[in-house]
Amino acid sequence: MWRFLWVAMLPFGFWAALKQKEAEPGILLQYFHALEQAYPVSVCNQPYTPIYQIQGRGPSAAVTGSVVTQGVVVGDYEGPTPALRGFYIQDIDGDGDPHTSDGLFVFNGNNDNVSLGEVVRVTGTAGEFQDQTQVSATTLTKCGTATVTPVDVTLPFASPTDAERYEGMLVRLPQTLYVTEHFQLGRFGQVVLSSGGRLWQPTQVTTPGALASALQAQNNLNRLILDDALQSQNPDPILFARNGKPLSASNPLRGGDTATGIVGVMTYTWAGHAASGNAYRVRPIGALNGYVNFVPANPRPSAAPEVGGTLRVVGMNLLNFFNTFGGCTAGVGGAPTDCRGAENLAEFNRQWPKTVAAIRALNPDVLGLNELENDGYGPDSAIAFLVDKLNEATAPGTFAFINADAATGQVNALGTDAIKVGLIYKPARVTPVGRTAVLNTRAFVNGGDSVPRNRPSLAQAFRQNANGALFIVNVNHLKSKGSACDLPDPGDGQGHCNAVRTQAAQQLAAWLAAHPTGLADPDLLLIGDYNAYAQEDPIRALKNAGFVNLLEARLGSEVYSYVFNGQWGYLDYALASPSLSAQVAGVATYPINADEPVVLDYNTNFKSANQVAGLYAPDAFRSSDHDPVVVGLNLVAP
Repeated sequence: MWRFLWVAMLPFGFWAALKQKEAEPGILLQYFHALEQAYPVSVCNQPYTPIYQIQGRGPSAAVTGSVVTQGVVVGDYEGPTPALRGFYIQDIDGDGDPHTSDGLFVFNGNNDNVSLGEVVRVTGTAGEFQDQTQVSATTLTKCGTATVTPVDVTLPFASPTDAERYEGMLVRLPQTLYVTEHFQLGRFGQVVLSSGGRLWQPTQVTTPGALASALQAQNNLNRLILDDALQSQNPDPILFARNGKPLSASNPLRGGDTATGIVGVMTYTWAGHAASGNAYRVRPIGALNGYVNFVPANPRPSAAPEVGGTLRVVGMNLLNFFNTFGGCTAGVGGAPTDCRGAENLAEFNRQWPKTVAAIRALNPDVLGLNELENDGYGPDSAIAFLVDKLNEATAPGTFAFINADAATGQVNALGTDAIKVGLIYKPARVTPVGRTAVLNTRAFVNGGDSVPRNRPSLAQAFRQNANGALFIVNVNHLKSKGSACDLPDPGDGQGHCNAVRTQAAQQLAAWLAAHPTGLADPDLLLIGDYNAYAQEDPIRALKNAGFVNLLEARLGSEVYSYVFNGQWGYLDYALASPSLSAQVAGVATYPINADEPVVLDYNTNFKSANQVAGLYAPDAFRSSDHDPVVVGLNLVAP
């Protein structure tokens, strides 16, 4: 074929010379031989196996072994580790079949041979590596330049394997996508995106069982990882943040922030460690015309929410506030246990300023705490330290704490778990009255299990100094979903230990109905971390006992204080008795933690010296992993 093309391109002088020698036999073949010597056939014009034939329609390569293929470089990730050690090529025209990918990965060792937009012919061995089709290159030939138009990919996917047909291709995500998870932003440089808004925990918005399972299946199809160009842990700088600038303490990437029109290569890889998992990832950095820009659609709050009323009550999870860094015990004089929270004094001196900043911004009159170190109430205890720092930041005597051991005459009245609940208050605003009460019975703490699970409950009545009104605050921290209990996870969306939490909720309601503080005042407010989403059995048990879920009643179902696995909801509650609910001026969460990347917290491990300084600020943001819940009360005077 190429000989006939040459014939069409021959100069006029050639035809004249040929006419003079037309009588000589074989003269045409002699001239063709001479042309082949002077103008050899280009290797770029020789046949090859198209990429889409190598990919095929299935999840694995349809063609394996020795191959020659060709395409334009749409993603360049060459060089030694932590680079991907190769590049992605895509067929210039494609086969028009939406079920087959037109791109694949070329493994190129530690070499750096190509550039974006170059047309490259690859000779090598085709196969699968970690479930991604690739060709391990032995020979590369450059064949000019070209471009391809990215194919539009939208969420949700039609099936768990729907993205396979785009593997290795240049894609565009035309939708406005939302940051629904950034838990691994600091470790792997990746973000999880979803369409239509952030993803909700199924049992936050629907009932456990079939409906929750159906929503979980939908969520699983409506998520896609956006990843950087590297296969490394703890990247520096962390490139995904707002307005195209790296992540910093002042330039975060918050849950609900958006990006539209992302362009990148669809890969199927991990992010440098098995913990990241093999998954479909779009990599805009290093891609042909790669593009991503995060818009700050969810601004940081400039102040704590206004909830009205004449008193403010706050529930707050401190995420393991320990001022002991070695030799911790389970309660005072208890068995040795692992210390939690800050690993050393240097980290603690970064943790407590953030905690104090958050509490000062909240300005509570009564503050219920979760995850305090369970080390008593002495001058060196965690709760005493926190109150001292709050008073240093405000004025002496501004805050005080409830000493449950002294008030009840018990040692370790709040149990022998590593952590406990606590109550802090402003003496100028409220006065503790009645008995300090603790629920530390086996039935409540074990929740029907063979060993302790829940942290004991704390209740305290207060009188509002301004008008003499009475109310009772109860703080709880029920068993988490992350630890196994005696009964296995029933698989209905409520996680481990649901039966333990449910029995504890029933025990709690009965205890409060018996007036444990010695006051028969009907105005009760239950706060704390119940480790159950809004539609789960423990919360329904408390609602059945007459308590009102204030977040649900006042703000609706789509409220959050916590994110897990890219799905949002709340585990932190303000539950009011009917009489107190009528006196609630307002309720809100203070979104300073769940929306913020973990890497912006006080920890110094797995960070460069630059990041230790640049990712930290002594402010309220990422002081914990849960958002505080704030309640405003207009208590009626007796």
